[in-house]
Amino acid sequence: MVSLVAYIILRGWFTLVSAQAEANIGLFEFFSALVIGVLYDVAFVLYVGIGIALLLCILPRRIFENRWARYGALTLYFGLLLALTFTLVAEVIYWDEFTTRFNFIAVDYLIYRHEVTNNIYESYAVLPLLLGVFLTSTAIFLISNHRIASALRYPMQIRQRSAHTASWLSLAALCFLLVGQAPRNSIENNFAKEIASNGPYQFFAAFRNNELDFDTFYAHSQDKEMSEMVRNIVQRPNSEFIGDTMFDITRLIDNPGEQKRLNVILVSEESLGASRLKRYGEKLPLTPFIDQWMTESMVFDQAYATGTRTTRGLEAITLSIPPTPGRSVVKRPDNGDMYSLGRVFKEQDYDVAYLYGGRGFFDNMNTFFSGNGYRIVDQTMFEESEIEFSNAWGVDDSSLFQKVIQQADENHEKEQPFFFHVMTVSNHQPFTYPDGKISLPSGIGRNGGIMYADYSLRKFVEAAKSKPWFDDTIFVMIADHTANSSGRIGLPIEKYHIPFLIYSPKHIEPQVIKKVVSQIDLAPTLLGLLNFDYTSGFFGENFLAPGYKERALIGNYQKLGLYEDGEVIVLSPQKRVERISNPMNDATIEDIKVGESQLAKKTLAYYQSANYILKNKLNRVSSHKSDIAMEMRKGGPKI
Repeated sequence: MVSLVAYIILRGWFTLVSAQAEANIGLFEFFSALVIGVLYDVAFVLYVGIGIALLLCILPRRIFENRWARYGALTLYFGLLLALTFTLVAEVIYWDEFTTRFNFIAVDYLIYRHEVTNNIYESYAVLPLLLGVFLTSTAIFLISNHRIASALRYPMQIRQRSAHTASWLSLAALCFLLVGQAPRNSIENNFAKEIASNGPYQFFAAFRNNELDFDTFYAHSQDKEMSEMVRNIVQRPNSEFIGDTMFDITRLIDNPGEQKRLNVILVSEESLGASRLKRYGEKLPLTPFIDQWMTESMVFDQAYATGTRTTRGLEAITLSIPPTPGRSVVKRPDNGDMYSLGRVFKEQDYDVAYLYGGRGFFDNMNTFFSGNGYRIVDQTMFEESEIEFSNAWGVDDSSLFQKVIQQADENHEKEQPFFFHVMTVSNHQPFTYPDGKISLPSGIGRNGGIMYADYSLRKFVEAAKSKPWFDDTIFVMIADHTANSSGRIGLPIEKYHIPFLIYSPKHIEPQVIKKVVSQIDLAPTLLGLLNFDYTSGFFGENFLAPGYKERALIGNYQKLGLYEDGEVIVLSPQKRVERISNPMNDATIEDIKVGESQLAKKTLAYYQSANYILKNKLNRVSSHKSDIAMEMRKGGPKI
């Protein structure tokens, strides 16, 4: 009973917070969320109580008469109260960061104890919180323990206990059979859906379903039709397919013009949503340098991230592949030897490096990048003298960019062209950075993190301008994802809007590109600017070339979307297909069949093919395909 009351109070708190966030929860959705929420609460309590119910049933009556046994039972009760209170506090903190109940991210975070626990310690008053958890649990225990003590003092007969245990197990079994994700998924409003959930229940559901089989859970069409469709989508006049295997989009790209052997520094800026820039509506002067930088660059005003986490951004930028259900490819085993942006540069005899402010062990980054043609420079490779400041996530951005400058200088001395992919960390909770650099003190919130990220980029570009390699270097800045992707609908397209620019004063004229573009388009567009010929397994397109069709692919751990022509098609588990009309404003959602919409077919073609290609390893570099590409190049262009 204590747990059920606590969960209801927590649900009320989340409702209040969501109302302040303009969640637009209707009255019917609100009451539906409350009813469904109680269902999940009951289910979770029943599951947790199975072991206790069995234990109380099988123990002989004389055990209950033992004083120490009663003390042990009361200690167990107090421990459960501590766990409950701790979980409630953790849920509030988690909601503050992600605006969701526990999900995939919470499961992943258990793996990375160093980064996560230090982040929490640096972001919150941990000791007062733990003291509050202890005192609250103690108060509840003192108020309610007499009921437990009384029940232990006068235990039921074995028949009565068996009947109670049988009832408990029956209800738990019924919940297991009938209560899955369907009740919460019946709610359209995403905020209401999260309010209806039970955090611990969702945590174990995410733990159990950390991979979603596309063929099992999503709408599916004939492989032949989808294969032909996706090949038509990626086919361009300057490309020719190498193989004819189902879904194989490997092709030879022939970019016209003389190759430009320019250096490239690609910066993935942590958690920087476009809405935090003055150019896109921010009122506070958080990014004065980036706003000025954009006036000197090729700017893409309608660029969209593919996902909600860093690994999704890295996956899209590096592999040019749509997001697929479950974990990012970066986190999956056996993710090496894929067609990647870094591998193309490596084949052109560039020094290819991934430079990360944190420890590359986090999120499996080292394994992924080293397996796909990159050398690694992470926090472990910094000398103590090179680090001005560090926190749970790694070294500050300014220290990272100093390392980038040093690495570029070394390559220039060796006359070695370089491609660096740089991943920043400062714009991340706990938002701490060196004192005295910006007007906001360290650790006060996201605004400070954004300002320091902007400051670090300014210092980096200023330092680069004094270097002999500056004139022959292309700088790319793109966010990995936005800070908050939660919204009223499952895939709110505006929450995926990110800044994206390409800067090289000697080689690229400042201009504004208004086309809708995706993170997966970065690699082929950059390679097109350099006039590289290469073998590609990319889904993305050069959006500066003729024939580009504007669209963006977006997703989270379960929902997969395609934004095109003012509509979003969303694929969800239970083989659900939704059409969201007018997604930027008063979005309307309707369930449709794939055959009812050509855009729905196109969406399915993207995601069904991406799933098939990954599962069957068709985007792996092979000597056979390399030989074919070489023979085609020797014979001259055939396209």
